Amino acid sequence: VMNVITIEDYKSTYWPKLDSAIDQLLTQSPGDYIPISYEQIYSCVYKCVCQQHSEQMYSDLIKKITNHLERVSKELQASPPDLYIERFNVALGQYMGALQSIVPLFIYMNKFYIETKLNRDLKDDLIKLFTEHVAEKHIYNLMPLLLEAQSTPFQITPSTMANIVKGLYTLRPEWVQMAPALFSKFIPNILPPAVESELQEYAAQDQKLQRELMQNGFTRGDQSRKRAGEELNYS
Repeated sequence: VMNVITIEDYKSTYWPKLDSAIDQLLTQSPGDYIPISYEQIYSCVYKCVCQQHSEQMYSDLIKKITNHLERVSKELQASPPDLYIERFNVALGQYMGALQSIVPLFIYMNKFYIETKLNRDLKDDLIKLFTEHVAEKHIYNLMPLLLEAQSTPFQITPSTMANIVKGLYTLRPEWVQMAPALFSKFIPNILPPAVESELQEYAAQDQKLQRELMQNGFTRGDQSRKRAGEELNYS
């Protein structure tokens, strides 16, 4: 028979173990080996779920990860423009990598609490946290820099560009509309096929958009995105 785990036991013994494991997973670099006993953490989660601490554990997990992401976002805000894209890419990659370990560790909580009681999924919830606390706060700084980098060869590696664009698309597909031509380079079938009779209209729109961008302080590098700028609206 399993020993009873009181809320005090949970707070003093069980959650601190989970807390420190999550910390390590969130801050590890790719390829790091972390001395975490997955079995111990897994068993910890299992016992807490069996003893009705799922709601508390879920709340603690969300709070923990939210605090982490708010720190990540602040660090990004302090990045100089020439390092901004690279650092965003690292933050995104590190977090998505961490989820590959965190989500399986909490599989019992997901199955017996999040899916059944909340009708949601842990991975979706944690990806949404990154969208809300990091990506949404940085998308308007990031997009002009990506467009500029795209029109300047060798400014960032193609793999970095691909990772970020695909990552943003995963987080929020409607962000495509901010830069359809850029997204279409990495995500298939985003742009509708151009119809010849509409090409002149596209060209006129393109010029109009470029003028508006110039008036709003965008640099020339940002305009490369506009070849198919409004095509989404015409499909």
